Amino acid sequence: MIIFTMTTAVFPGSFDPPTYGHLNIIERASRLFDNVDVVIAVNPEKQSLFSADERIALMQTLTEPFANVSVHQWEGLIVNYARQSGANILLRGIRNANDFSYEFDLSLMNHNLNASIETLFIPTEQRYSIVKSSAIKELALFGGDISGMVPPLVVAAMRRKYERKQTLTNHAQVL
Repeated sequence: MIIFTMTTAVFPGSFDPPTYGHLNIIERASRLFDNVDVVIAVNPEKQSLFSADERIALMQTLTEPFANVSVHQWEGLIVNYARQSGANILLRGIRNANDFSYEFDLSLMNHNLNASIETLFIPTEQRYSIVKSSAIKELALFGGDISGMVPPLVVAAMRRKYERKQTLTNHAQVL
């Protein structure tokens, strides 16, 4: 029998951008565990809209209401972060069967790398099942309404990003 006492759960992700779906998982996890480490994954092979520092700042502001949630940055295997922090639970949000298939395979690999790591899947609330970071970025790029998918802070940050990119593109076209 596993008893959760003084547990720290790790919720890793790129969070590019942070969404209401992410915050829903964080809020629910904050009620289940003593501590939740939101870990901003830094993958130099991935093209991100927001820098790691920007994602950390956004997430720190968004998670302020949850006293037991902290935000960290990590470049490398998440099982190594968990080992270093003393956590043995990885949290993964699941929107649909495709997510489950991908996350299930990942959980097997992580468990193989560190047998003390357990992955817990938290299904998203139905209203967030279509919220996907890549779709949000594309929608925002073309001026679509993303306010139902990301908090106002993120809407504003994305507008600034895309306005700046548009200004740079227009300037380059003039030259």
